[in-house]
Amino acid sequence: MSAHKRPERVGHLLQQRLAELFARGLKDPRLGLVTITGVKMSPDLREARVFWTVHGEIEVRKDTALGLSAARGYLRHELSTLGLRVLPDLNFTYDEAIDRGDRIEKLLREVHEADERRSHQGPLLPEKE
Repeated sequence: MSAHKRPERVGHLLQQRLAELFARGLKDPRLGLVTITGVKMSPDLREARVFWTVHGEIEVRKDTALGLSAARGYLRHELSTLGLRVLPDLNFTYDEAIDRGDRIEKLLREVHEADERRSHQGPLLPEKE
């Protein structure tokens, strides 16, 4: 096994374990339907950037971010069961990609609907002089 794949493998392992913990539920009411979208490990495996998303408005996102920050110690402790030599520090980062994807999907839908309306109006004929 090559060493450069290890951070990727450890990140995947952390993502699976964190997803299990969130699926089981945490006591903090701010941590509802959180989805862990990815984990990027530092090369020395001492830091994990955990990407997450949650459905809801900006206030829900802010509350969830506070809840994640408060739960860092507990979550890190729960990861100790994985048997890693070094327990990484968890840094939670909101995954903007989901929001961008939603915005793109909405814009494409609007363009498609506008095209549909235009096609039902029939061809535009040039005016005669």
